[in-house]
Parts: sequence; C-alpha cells; structure tokens
Amino acid sequence: MTVYLDHAATTPLRPEARDAWLAAAETVGNASSIHGAGQTARRLLEDARDRLAAALDCQPIEVVFTSGGTESINLALKGLWWARPAGRDAIALPDGEHHATLDAVAWLSEHEDARVVPVPLDGAARILPERFAAALDDRTALATALVASNEAGTVNDAPGLAAIAAERGVPLHVDAVAAFGHVPVTFRGWRGDARGAAGLVALSVSGHKVGAPVGTGALVVSREASLTALQHGGGQQRALRAGTQDVAGATALAVAAELAGREREAEAARLGALRDELIARVRRDIPEAVLLGDPVDRLPGSVHLHLPGAPGESLLYLLDREGIAVSTGSACQAGVPEPSHVVLAMGRDERAAREVLRITLGRTTTSADVDAIAAALPEAYRRAARR
Repeated sequence: MTVYLDHAATTPLRPEARDAWLAAAETVGNASSIHGAGQTARRLLEDARDRLAAALDCQPIEVVFTSGGTESINLALKGLWWARPAGRDAIALPDGEHHATLDAVAWLSEHEDARVVPVPLDGAARILPERFAAALDDRTALATALVASNEAGTVNDAPGLAAIAAERGVPLHVDAVAAFGHVPVTFRGWRGDARGAAGLVALSVSGHKVGAPVGTGALVVSREASLTALQHGGGQQRALRAGTQDVAGATALAVAAELAGREREAEAARLGALRDELIARVRRDIPEAVLLGDPVDRLPGSVHLHLPGAPGESLLYLLDREGIAVSTGSACQAGVPEPSHVVLAMGRDERAAREVLRITLGRTTTSADVDAIAAALPEAYRRAARR
C-alpha cells in the first residue's frame, strides 16, 4: 500500500465531490439552453458559483470556472496584458513562481514584447514588500505573486502585496492554488478598500488540490478589472471564457471547496503537528538536513528539505521502492531533471537545488504515514549520499 505524501501535486478525490459530480453529470441539459432541461442545468451551475464564491469570499459574478490552475493563470496574465493601458510594457514577476506563471510570462516576453521586471525572493522564499514595491512603476502593466510557494511552502503577505499594487495603480493577480484549503483565502478581504482596476483584481485556484476532480478550477476576476478573453465563441462567463460550461465539474469543485473550508482550521492544526513531528525526527536522524522555506509562515503540511550530498531523484527512487510517494523540488521537462528554480531563487547553488525533497501532507495523511517516511528516509539518505 502506497504511503502518499505528495499532496501538493494532487490530493485524493473527496467521496462527496465524486458523488456530487456523478449526480450532476446525470442532469441532461446545456446550461445555456432556455428550455426546462437547460434551466435545470443552469440552476445547478449558478448554485455551484454561489457556493464557490462564498468559499473564496467574492461575488458570484466574479467567479469564472476554468479547467484548472494553469488555465486560470494564463487567462489572468494574458488577459490583463492584452487589456493594458497604452504605455505600460512591463510585468512584475517574483522569482520562484510556479511554471504556469513563469511560462506564460516568458511567452508574453517572447511574442508580445513584454518587459519582465524580476522581484528577488529572500532566503526563505518570501516576497518582501519593499522589493515588490520597487518593481512597480507607471509602466507596469500587471504584477503577479504566489500566495504560498508550491515548493517551499512559504506563505506570503497577500493583503500587503495587494495594498502596494493598489497604491501604485497596478493590477495584481495572485496564484492561490497551493494556499487554497490550507490558509484563509479572502478575495474581498485582500482587496481591502481598493475597488478599482488596480490592486488585487484576479485570483487563481485549482480543484484537484482540494479534493475536486482534475480538470476543475476557477479564476476570480473583479468586476472592475479589464481582461481580454483567450477564447471566443458563446459569450459565457462575462465573455471571459467561451464554451459549454462544465456543470458537473463546477458542482464537484464547490462541494470540495466548502468541505476544505469547514475543515481548514482543524486540519491545519492536525497537519501542523504531524509536520513538526516529522521535521523533528528528520533533524534528529539526519543532522545535515536543512529545512527550507519560512520556519513559521508556512503551509501546515509542507516539509521542504535540502539533504546535502543526496540527489533528489535518487531519494525519490529509493523511497518509491519502499512504497512512499514524495516529490523532488525540481521540474522534470522531457525526462530531464532540472535544478529547482525555487531553491536557486532562495540564493542556494545549483548543487543544493538538485538535493531537495518535497514532502507534503494532506487530508488522508496519518501518523502511520509520518512514521513510515521518518523510518525510511535516513537509510535512503545514506544510500543516496553514498555514506
């Protein structure tokens, strides 16, 4: 039986979300049709929109259902770029963002002549307010930022960054994919008193990170924001995302989001205790191990380790042989392991960026799972480091 400790990659489907998906999928009717069957589907869809809006603390009209975090991020960044005012040619991009953001901005740089202004992270993968503010000026078309690092687990000051963007007159998108379900996410609260086209105007979430089916997600877009759609066709969802809407997926996402919200405080305490126990045991048995990320402001289930001398892919292989599923901190593109860009952004060298392990706990994690990896990791480290 697999000990699954890679919840940051994806987390198991919630039975309640599965049941809601199946029930909604049996409803016949296109939510855009005006006959009775279509209006039944429409009611299910709008109920899901209302429920997700409550979970994200935004207005229902601000919820745009998508296929997941990557589409949401692309719609936000490219949509804001194409709708930018004349004379604005720059994107403020913190180092260490998810590849969905990095690659979308790289595409805009290559094909749309966007000027990228990097925002350096500190050694704990934090986006420092002063560095973020220094990257914004009257030529900044948009800014983006992670609410929480998907690798290091560090939680950033989202309302503080939103306030800076509002003061500078810059539209801000935040990637809440890793944070949603684990820390409070409040679109309305993070916007504060800023109700214009600047400051926080867009927020991305993904369904399979909270126990909804893969292929579900949402982008929250403020009513005041100006975005250009990526695709056109039927004018659905404020004409920001055309196409027949996925009623079953939206329903399942709403159910999973509600459950994650209800459980969040208790789960944060439970997972935080398991996380701290695991960190203590690793430090005891592997004194060389270094915990990366913010030691306090971090996701409750996140353990990001630098294990000197042990390649991350070797550790992953050895643990997988023991039935333990974890992740390295590196991206693997075309089968070629790369050093973690997040670890590099934290100021560590390329060797260290290849010697990381990401262990992420979630709703199904038990103390037995922690016992299993705590017992297996020291031997895996010894073998990977050839000690």
